[in-house]
Amino acid sequence: MASEYAFELASSSIRFGPGVTREIGMDLAEMKAKRVMVLTDPNLARLSPVATVLESLRDNRIAFSLFDRVHVEPTDVSFREAIDFATRANSTRWCGRRWIHHRHREGGESLLHPSGGLSRLRQRADRKGKPAPGPLKPLIAVPTTAGTGSETTGVAIFDYTPLHAKTGIAHRRLKPLLGILDPENTRSMPPQVAATSGFDVLSHAIESYTAIPYQRRPRPDRPVLRPAYQGSNPSATSGRSKALRWVSKYFVRAVEDPDDDEARQKMQLAASYAGVGFGNAGVHLPHGMSYPVSGWSATSAPRASRATIPSCLTGCRDPERAAVFRFTAQACPERHLVAAEILGADVSRARPEDAGRSSRTGWSPSCSG
Repeated sequence: MASEYAFELASSSIRFGPGVTREIGMDLAEMKAKRVMVLTDPNLARLSPVATVLESLRDNRIAFSLFDRVHVEPTDVSFREAIDFATRANSTRWCGRRWIHHRHREGGESLLHPSGGLSRLRQRADRKGKPAPGPLKPLIAVPTTAGTGSETTGVAIFDYTPLHAKTGIAHRRLKPLLGILDPENTRSMPPQVAATSGFDVLSHAIESYTAIPYQRRPRPDRPVLRPAYQGSNPSATSGRSKALRWVSKYFVRAVEDPDDDEARQKMQLAASYAGVGFGNAGVHLPHGMSYPVSGWSATSAPRASRATIPSCLTGCRDPERAAVFRFTAQACPERHLVAAEILGADVSRARPEDAGRSSRTGWSPSCSG
C-alpha cells in the first residue's frame, strides 16, 4: 500500500478571554438561530457557567431547551437520552437548529450530532463506519476544565455498553464550529479535577509530538478518508511546545491556587494548543491504555466505582519512573529529549539512550515533570 504524502491541519475557531461566555447569545443571533439546545451535566447546571449562557440567550431572545443529563463519561445510552430529549423538545425539526455544548471534567467529551444518529454508532465504534456524509449542524463548545482540548478536536470518546468497551468516533467534520475559552468557567474546578485534566494537557502534548510520523501511514483512496489522527507532523509543533512550557510553569500553581488567574488562563490555553496538536497528529500508548482500563471502570465495574480512572492517568500512574515513556523513547529518542528539555531537564550531556530515563536523573518527559 502506498505511503501517505500529505497532512491536514484542521481546528475549530477559538475565542479566549475572561467573560467571553456572555457573547454566545450574540453569536447565535448573528447566525440567525431561533432555538438552541444547551447540553450539560447536573452539577454544572447549578453553577455559573451555565447560568451565564442561559442569561446571554435570554438577553438576545434566543429560545432554548436545557438538557442537563450529560454523563461525565458518556455512553451510547446517554447519547440516546439526549437524542430522545431533542426529539420530544422540537419533533423532527430539531435537526435544523443550532446546538451549544458544555464539556466538563477529564474525558467529558459528550457529543451529540443529528447526522447519522445512533443507527451507525455500532459501525463507527467497530471502525467499519463511513465518514460523516457531509457538514454537521453548528456546535459551540464551552470547556469548563483545562485539559481535554476537545473544543478543538473532531474526536468523540464514549463507552459502548453492549461490549463493555471504551471507544471513539473521529472525523474532522465533528469539530465544533467555535470553542469558547473563558477562564472564569474554570474558577470552580476542584483541585483533583485540575490535576487530572492538567496531566491530560501534558500527555496530549508529548504523545502528539512523539507519535508515528504521518508519512508512515497508508495513503487513503480519497482525501475525505484521511483520518483525524494522521500521525506526528509539523503543523502544530509550535503549539505543542508552547503547551509544554506553560504546563511546566503553571500546572502546579493552577492546582494549588484556584485564584491564580494567570495560571488558570495559561493552563486553559495550553489545553487548547495541545488539543490542536493531538487533534491532528493523534495520541499513542498512554491514551491507548485508557481504553481497556478506564473503559472497564466505566462500564463493567460496580456502580460506586465507575468512571474513577481518568484516561490520562492510565498510562502514567507511576510518575517516578514513567515506564511508558521509557518504552516509547526507543522509537524517537531525540523527540523525547526535546520534550524533557522543554519541561526543564538539562539534556546538554544526554545521549539517545538516555531518553526516557527516570526524571530523578533529569532526562524523562514524565508525568512528574
